[in-house]
Amino acid sequence: MAWYFYLSYFFAGAFFANAVPHFVNGISGRPFSTPFASPPGKGLSSPLVNVLWSACNFAAGYFLVCHLGDFHTSNFRDVLVFGAGALLLSVMLARAFGQRLAGIQDAVKPQTK
Repeated sequence: MAWYFYLSYFFAGAFFANAVPHFVNGISGRPFSTPFASPPGKGLSSPLVNVLWSACNFAAGYFLVCHLGDFHTSNFRDVLVFGAGALLLSVMLARAFGQRLAGIQDAVKPQTK
């Protein structure tokens, strides 16, 4: 199989991983960052925007994994590359949002004397 099919599987995993937090926050009624927030990626978007952004991510991931190449869950290499994309983006998001949320929590802590 050509190398660019594996690249599409890698990014499909990343899109699926990115869809999850937007979907969960959106259906839970919580605002969450999206590229459409102000400022982009730092401000908060409404739950509806998050659900729609999640659907776009799911659709992109679905297209990349199901319509490019010949992805099979029984093929270890296909699943490994998909999982690597999902894991890498998940780690990056955990670090970025962990640092951002830690700053927010520090700002709202009551000052003790």
